[in-house]
Formats: sequence, structure tokens, C-alpha cells
Amino acid sequence: MKKILFIIGSLRKESFNKKLAEEVEQMIGERAIVEYLDYSDVPPMNQDIEFPAPEAVKRVRDRVAETNALWIFSPEYNYSYPGHLKNLFDWLSRPLVSGDRKTPLAINNKKVTMSGAGGASATSKCREKLTELLTLPFIHADVMQEPQTGIQLNTEAWTEGHMILTDAQKEKLKIQVDAFLQYIG
Repeated sequence: MKKILFIIGSLRKESFNKKLAEEVEQMIGERAIVEYLDYSDVPPMNQDIEFPAPEAVKRVRDRVAETNALWIFSPEYNYSYPGHLKNLFDWLSRPLVSGDRKTPLAINNKKVTMSGAGGASATSKCREKLTELLTLPFIHADVMQEPQTGIQLNTEAWTEGHMILTDAQKEKLKIQVDAFLQYIG
């Protein structure tokens, strides 16, 4: 059975994007194994501590390497992705051994899709910039360009902290789930 690793771009305990991921996990059901990546302890990228890699970085690399696909759920921060999410991909884009640029990285050729819950742009800029980042030649992730799902949160979500998806939003997610499961084979 295929394994999909969910990466949540918000570290907030009651994150809307975590709730979105939980909704997608229910839609996937028994068709794949879903796991969540905890990267909250990954230190800021720093070449002074790169080799040997910190334990948190080794753990994250191993989790990414052992999965078939990644699904990123991220809010949009200032028309882009959150800094801590970029930091995760900075670590995943670095060589495993000093000076070795030939050994494949854990993220190379990994199948990826994206969704996000946020403001008026429905995370479109975040997903656009993540696609640009992940398809760089040295990262070379295999990003499913379409469909992706952006959720524009309603006023109640922001004021009361409750995300309630419309039937149309749920349908978009279901279409993305089916398309991604087919994409990863």
C-alpha cells in the first residue's frame, strides 16, 4: 500500500491547515497509509552544523525517503510560504555527505501535491512559489500541478476558529484526492 506523508505548513496547534489535512485523511480512507511529519524541532539551516546532520534532520530525511508521496497543506504568509516550511526544504535539498552532489536526496523525484486554507487568495501564491521551489533542478520533486485545492476561509473561521468546508470545497478536495492517488500509482 502506498504511503503519503502529510506536511503541515503551520506549526499552530489548532491550524486550519492541519484540520484540512485531517479532512483529506478521511477522504483517503483505506486507499493509502497517511502519516504526518513532525519537523518542529528541525533547527535553522546552518552550514556550521550540516555535517554530520542534526538528529532531527536525519529523522526528517528518513521519513521523506521512506514514503511514496508528500502532500503539503500550507497557509500563505505574505504571498509566499512560511519560513519554517522553507527551512525544512532547505535541509532536504542539501547533500547527505559533504561534497557529494551525485547521491540522490530524499526528496528527489518524490511525488507531491499541495492544498491550503487561508485568506482571499486561497493560498494560490504559496502553492505557486512552493511549486517553483520544489521543481528546482537540484530538488527535482515531481509536483502534480493540477488539481490543487485552495480554500478561502470564511469570516467565522477567523473570528471563531472553526473551519467549515462547503460542499463545493469538499468536492474539490475529493477530486484532488482521487487524482493524487492515481498520480502516485
